[in-house]
Amino acid sequence: MIIIKLGGSVFSDKKGGPENFRENVVRNIAREIAEFYPEESFIIVHGGGSFGHPEARKYGIRNGLTGVTGETAFKRRKGFSLTHHAMLRASMKVVEAFLSQGLPAVSVSSSSIFLMDSDRVAYGDVEPIRKLIETGFIPVLFGDVAVDLEKGIDILSGDQIVTYLTKLFRPKKVVFLMSVDGIYDGKPSEGTLLFELPVEMIDGLIKRLEGSAGTDVTGGIINKLREAKEIARFSEVWFVNGLVLGRLSGAIKGDGFGTKIVP
Repeated sequence: MIIIKLGGSVFSDKKGGPENFRENVVRNIAREIAEFYPEESFIIVHGGGSFGHPEARKYGIRNGLTGVTGETAFKRRKGFSLTHHAMLRASMKVVEAFLSQGLPAVSVSSSSIFLMDSDRVAYGDVEPIRKLIETGFIPVLFGDVAVDLEKGIDILSGDQIVTYLTKLFRPKKVVFLMSVDGIYDGKPSEGTLLFELPVEMIDGLIKRLEGSAGTDVTGGIINKLREAKEIARFSEVWFVNGLVLGRLSGAIKGDGFGTKIVP
């Protein structure tokens, strides 16, 4: 089994218009996966891109529902629903691109199977995912809103989903598809590309990145590194550029251009 995290910055332009979608890019990614399917099974987890993030920020989903009443509570619940439906639209576009390349992808609503507690996944009912894989499907999950046991509601990132699934399914590889070539020793595309990143060096790299001028992209990289450190306990981990044809195939084969997390 291989788990692929399709970053939101790969399938859409976060700085572009709302809900823009790079259909040709996702079709190319699906075409690369088709080279290995069905001999290899896959789980796809995609991010929000230009779909879920705007609504989540607008309605303050991260702030939860604890202590919130009246009109503010209604607006936050409304935002929860709108964010979820935006992510459903993104997921359908991903699934349609995969179907066009002969891959039996099927969308799995993350908010229906995961519960959170204090910004972490507390529980996930993954049996439907397991059965879909056994039946020959490619499950497509996505970053989503979720019920949180402490805050009421929260944002569940695709990276958190990947970590949780890795612990349970123990895939041979986890591949993060990004809009840059891999992990750099500075801000993305400004430092030196690290072709190998030992697990024990991740904490130091995170500290250096946290000390640099903060951007959304840098923050995203930091979160990915934190999850990758945990994932590497159970699986081989790669970070490659999903916008460049052939990079995913290379990572799957084990001789790719990008960053490999090494024990």
